[in-house]
This record gives sequence, C-alpha cells and structure tokens, in this order.
Amino acid sequence: MPALLAFTAGCNKDYLKPRPLSFYTPENLYNTAEGLQSALVNSQQNLYAEYFADEAPFLTQMVLSDEAVNVLSTTCQNFNVLLQPEAPLNNTNYIKTGWFWDYGYKGIKLANTVISYIDVPKWDTTSAEDMATRNTLLGKAYFERALRYYWLCNTYGDVPWAGKLYTTPKLDFYSVKREVILEKIKEDLEWAAEWVPEKADKGDVPKGAILHLLTKVYLALGDFDNAIRTASLVIDGGTYHLMTERFGADKDDPSKNLLWDLHRPENKALPENKEALYLLIDRPNVPGNSGGSNLMRNTVPAYFDPDVRTPNGNQGMAPITDIEFDMMAKYGRGIGRYRPTWYLEHTIWDNDASDLRHTRGNWTFMDDLVYDNPALKGVDPYYGKPLQKYNATGTLLIGDTMRKWYSWPHHKLYIIDPEVLQSESGGHGDWYIFRLAETYLLRAEAYWWKGNLGAAAKDINAVRVRAQAKPIAPDAVNIETILDERARELCYEEPRKEVLTRIAYLFAKTGKPYKNKVYTLENFSSQNFWYDWVIEKGNYYNTGKVTIVHGDPFTISPYHVLWPVPQHAIDANVNGVINQNQGYIGDGKSVPPLDALPEE
Repeated sequence: MPALLAFTAGCNKDYLKPRPLSFYTPENLYNTAEGLQSALVNSQQNLYAEYFADEAPFLTQMVLSDEAVNVLSTTCQNFNVLLQPEAPLNNTNYIKTGWFWDYGYKGIKLANTVISYIDVPKWDTTSAEDMATRNTLLGKAYFERALRYYWLCNTYGDVPWAGKLYTTPKLDFYSVKREVILEKIKEDLEWAAEWVPEKADKGDVPKGAILHLLTKVYLALGDFDNAIRTASLVIDGGTYHLMTERFGADKDDPSKNLLWDLHRPENKALPENKEALYLLIDRPNVPGNSGGSNLMRNTVPAYFDPDVRTPNGNQGMAPITDIEFDMMAKYGRGIGRYRPTWYLEHTIWDNDASDLRHTRGNWTFMDDLVYDNPALKGVDPYYGKPLQKYNATGTLLIGDTMRKWYSWPHHKLYIIDPEVLQSESGGHGDWYIFRLAETYLLRAEAYWWKGNLGAAAKDINAVRVRAQAKPIAPDAVNIETILDERARELCYEEPRKEVLTRIAYLFAKTGKPYKNKVYTLENFSSQNFWYDWVIEKGNYYNTGKVTIVHGDPFTISPYHVLWPVPQHAIDANVNGVINQNQGYIGDGKSVPPLDALPEE
C-alpha cells in the first residue's frame, strides 16, 4: 500500500480527470452510412425471435385464431380465466401474446435509432448519390417501424406512439387511436416507396416489401383502391412472379413437387426464387442469427410416445434414431404442443384432392408413418407397417389423440440443421416474411370489398392453379373463400390472428354484414367478426363442443379480439395512461385515446 501511495503522490493530477469509458456516442457511431446500416441490421434481427427458438411467438397467432390450439401447456386453453394482463405473457410455458408488445416496441426503438440519427452523417445535399443513400436508409427504417406498428394496431388496437429515440426514460405515454397510427405509417411507407430501390440483397428490404406492407396498411384503413394499386405495382412490376416451375436442390427429384421446392429453406433465398419479397436469412454459425427453428418439436405429433401401440398391443414407436425405419429422422421429433384445428386439417381441403398443398409428401398423414420399434422385428407382423388409430375391434391404439394423432404440413415444417446429423427438433433455415402469393390474396380481398368478384376470383385462381387446385368461379368469392385460401397457402407462415383482427375491424368500420350480422366499432370488444369466425370454424372453442385437456376447458370471448396490454407496461408509465383493452382487469382506468400523434 505505501508503495502505491508514493507512486500516486509523485504523478500529476491528470489522473483525476474523468475519461469516457467508450467513444461509441451517436456522433461517432452513426456518423457514416455504414454506422446507420449497422443499426438497421439490429432492427431487422429483432424479427428473428418471432419465428425461431422454442415456442416461436407466431404460433401464438395461430392459437388465438381458427388454425391451431396448444394442447400441451395447461395455461393455453381457458383464455377467459388465464389470459390476463399480469400473467407471464411472454413465457415458453404459458403464451406469447406479450412478446408482440415487448419486441414490437424494442423493434420500434431500434428503427427509431436510424430515424433519429439519420442526419448525423455530413450528407452532401448537392449529391444525388448521397441523398439517395440517406433516403434509402431512412425508408428502410420507416418500414421496420411500420411493420411493428402494424402488428400492434392489429393485436392491441389503440397503442402508444413512440416517434423518436428517447435519450432519457419517458414515463408519460398515452394510447393513440389505431387509425391515427395507421395513417402515420401509411405516410411513412408512401415516402419510403419513393426511395427504396427495387433490387436488394436477400434478407434486406426491397421496394416490393414496402409496397406489400403498404397494401396491408391501406386495407386496414379501408382504402381499397390504393390497396389494389400498390399490390398491382408488386404483382405487375416485373421483378417478382409466382414460381410455377420446379427449382432448387430437389428440382430433379420426381417424388417431390413445386410446393416442396418453394418451402425448402435452402431455396428461399436463391436468385431464381422470384416469389420471395422479404426474408429472414438464418444460417448456421452466422453472428446475430437465431438459435434455429424448433418448429418440428412444437408442431409435429408426439408419435414416438410409448402409448402409440400396434394392433397387437405392443409399443409401436422407438424414441431413438439410426434404426431401420427411422421416423424421427424423416419427420422430426415432435411433442405435439400445437395441433391444427379440424378447419385447417380437414375442412379447407374437402373436395379437392388435386391440391398440391395437401398431397402426401407435402402434408404428412399418420398412416405415412410406420411402426419402427426394433423390438417388434420378428415378433409383431406390424413392424414396418403403417400406423393405425384403431384395431379390428375398434379399440383406440393411441393414448392421447390430441397430441399424437393429426396431420401436418411437412413441406413447411421440415427444417433440419445442415451441420447436425440428428436435428429432429428443427434447425437453421431461411424464412419467408412476405411472398408474392400473399400479395395476390391481399389484392383479391381488396377487390372483394369493392364488389369486383371477377377480379378477386382471378387473383385467387392465380394461387390455386399454381397449386393444381380447382379454380373458383366469381360468384363463389366471399370472405370465407378468401380466408380459406389464405389458410391453404399461408398456414404456419402468416400471423393469422392479426389477419382476422384486421378484417374484424373492417367489418365494423364498413358495416358490411357477415351472414346477416352487422358489427360496429362502438361494440367492437363485445361483438366482432373475429370471435364469430373462430367459433364457427374451430372445433375447440365452439359452444357445446368444448374439449378438455388436463381438466382445462377451451374458452375464448369476443373481447379477446384484442390482447391484454402487459401490466408491466402500464405500471411503468407513471405519468401517463396506457389503456387496457376492454374485458381485462384494469380496463376501467382507461381514458379516451389521443386522436392525434403527440408532439415530441
């Protein structure tokens, strides 16, 4: 100690001057186009968590829709009781509605970093190249922010507006009317579409993605003419087209088909794939990427459980790999957490066996699997034979048919890690955010709202004919045929709950009846299209057909059309009011939402 004191006493007092721990201030971190681009990449990487890792949040969108239910967790059935603001709403063992709030605002913050610091670089305002670079970066940041706000407005309704990067804690947010925010992101996207170029690296944001999102925003606002216009710019612009010829790694394999090619992870970012508008590029050992997909784990049936038995009563499946009939290597090792509803598994496919999207090889059916337990060999004649649900006397051979017996879209969910030989839960693989087939279906919907059934049918049939499905006639087009087609084409891709809520708002806004029922915005949380559709199409939440799992009934109510705002967000906002949606604990403390964006 004395030696140290002597040393310090002998030095000058410069050591007392404060020194910055880091020079990464906005002025020197974002003072170049490259620095702003790095911030933009961070915003884009925020999207990975929606589609990858265990119990990916986009599956929650399916659970609160007509397409799927969670039959494993004990907390994802009785939503009337359990979907509450103070619940763990971003939890793998619960549900992930809260993920969309938390990551939505995180993504907005990251986008706002670029928006707020866009003029830190010393742009040469007389240089067209400099200004094009600036405006392209700003346009892409507007897109990233608009994408998150589009989520929020169609899952929570009225939400707070954060229009810049705050350098100190902001505790006085107020909810803003949904249409006000939609109008703002519409203006931002219109501006972005003028500057962001058509061509972009795979995984980056091209103009086509901006126009696609803008089409969705126009639809949400009920501006059907502009929705048709922007969708047409994408469809007819020459940069994109529906894939109609075999391509990619398996294109010469006659046992596969075009729909298999379209959804192979290794094909999504190929230059010849002109259908991809916006992609997440997810590859092994790439910094910033996700930990890979766990979709096979979450969505494939738990067919390997001991209570899946042969007609002779023997354990039929082996929970091991590297055996003669290795079902896990071929189909994945599922736990049956998310299973499709009867609507998705059966109803939408009735009367059209030619549809490639539901043929064997693309969808997997339980009798595609064979009994593979090596202990059966030479003992049970059913070894290597297709699975059966019942024996000859009608006895059920599966202990739990909800988790262990259903079909699934193998062509979309089969994602294996190219670096891991046994990756039965899933692996790294590129993922579609937007693709052109949806653009056609968005335009078809806009035409339907306008009453142009001929044009709507033409767009729907562009998607159907590619899948070798039977074309539909104009007089058959209605919201049901549009949503059915979206389910066929986009299941396990699109955020389905978001789509249904957006359409529910449109029915309430336009007053257009659904099956002689008219909705209003004033009563949106007590009567709405989303609830009526899910009750009509689902086979779990319907009145009188409640299914019990672990003793928990499947229940939903009309107010679930909007999700509960996480209580932690409301509690932290001590100087303002973030409204709780109607039907949830705390909704009595709400105040009228702002009808204009707050000054910042």
